[in-house]
Amino acid sequence: MLLSLKIGGVAVLGALPVAFLLAWILARIRFPGRFLLDGLVHLPLVLPPVVTGWLLLIAFGAHGPAGRFLSDVFGISLLFRWTGAALAAAIMALPLMVRAIRLSIEAVDRRLEGAARTLGASPLRTFLTITLPLSMPGVLAGAVLGFARSIGEFGATITFVSNIPGETRTLPIAIYSALQIPGSEHAVARLALIAVALSLGAVILSEFLARRGRNAERIGHVL
Repeated sequence: MLLSLKIGGVAVLGALPVAFLLAWILARIRFPGRFLLDGLVHLPLVLPPVVTGWLLLIAFGAHGPAGRFLSDVFGISLLFRWTGAALAAAIMALPLMVRAIRLSIEAVDRRLEGAARTLGASPLRTFLTITLPLSMPGVLAGAVLGFARSIGEFGATITFVSNIPGETRTLPIAIYSALQIPGSEHAVARLALIAVALSLGAVILSEFLARRGRNAERIGHVL
């Protein structure tokens, strides 16, 4: 469980800046190929997780282009490491994070941003004082959803970094491993209850944050 929490936390911290940037681009910029980018971002949602793990194995394996670059330049190997599990979890969580953040950014009243610019605020100051605070509930909701997805990730993780006790055996993989052992029903039940509790708590928290964001938006419209 602790390993799953660590991997989920690192995955969310690593994916959040990328998710916000992608959400901003998709919400505010119109350009040729926008729908293709949107499709690529959401591809992990519809691809079989095993395929995603296989693609990670090709790209970040010992002989993959990204894996060889990280090894030669930085001496980093993600294969069969918990950091590789965090990468797999981040990629699987990214679409949910982008979607939640994008909806939050699109809900920000652009007239408020226009008013700030009219009063002399720079684009950066407008973003930091208006856009980011108003979209923050959606950002937090996306982070929580991403965390829940990360700790529940199985297919891409086991395909990319295998099932190594203490290194890559996350909560879902531990449940799968216990299922292979006769007479381990009690262990499976305990692990499953932990997984249900963590996931349910994350979903409830995400919904709470999303509602706060919608309430703030309604108050802004009234004002």
